[in-house]
Amino acid sequence: MIVIKDISAFESMRITGQLLAQLFVELERSVVPGVTTLDIDAHIDRYLSAHGLVSQSKGYMGYKHASCISLNDVVVHGVPSSSQKLVVGDMVTIDVCAQFRGYCADMARCFFVGEVSSEAKKLVEVTQCSLDAGIAQAVPGARISDISAAIQKVVESAGFGVVRDFAGHGIGRKMHEAPEILNYGKPGRGPVIREGMAFALEPMVTFGKYDVYVERDGWTARTVDKSLAAHIEDTVIVTAHGPQVITRL
Repeated sequence: MIVIKDISAFESMRITGQLLAQLFVELERSVVPGVTTLDIDAHIDRYLSAHGLVSQSKGYMGYKHASCISLNDVVVHGVPSSSQKLVVGDMVTIDVCAQFRGYCADMARCFFVGEVSSEAKKLVEVTQCSLDAGIAQAVPGARISDISAAIQKVVESAGFGVVRDFAGHGIGRKMHEAPEILNYGKPGRGPVIREGMAFALEPMVTFGKYDVYVERDGWTARTVDKSLAAHIEDTVIVTAHGPQVITRL
């Protein structure tokens, strides 16, 4: 069942989203050569605690960290590590979901460590464009798969791959709620989008083929062909006047 939120729920979600967006502004200064992904996670953990936010990843199915930090060919769910130091040329995706006053917001962004390849820049640009195209479809009266189809069209028109193994989702009191929102598919299918719904939309895009595998740690998902992967996520509220992105300042 897709939960329809009321005004008070959305107000809590907006506050959560804006606090996360501010965190990601701060993270620009943290993603530098020599820092470890565990250092970055520790900074995120401190920020969440200082602002009254509760991490939704820490403790989830035994996960121990406040964020997922994925480098280069890691698509999603990279586990922060003291042995993983950033170097110039790395592309880093940071994904954080937090709760405030009982409601969640979910956000992911890609960062560049120093100068990166033109391929990495293009991949992130296309991923952002696909997310924006998906968000534009989050309007009352549309269908869930209209979001999926819009994302896929942008990605594949640029010659990149759309990951099939993971998807966006509804969000509210819980990090993951109905409906599942694929990043590919034909338009005009699935539930009708209604005012009061909230979604975490998150295209995952590869420079090569879309096939992925999960490492032995049970979390880290990499591209099979070792190609670069990008993941960008925003939390969106459906209003009568169109989609409202709450994880952007």
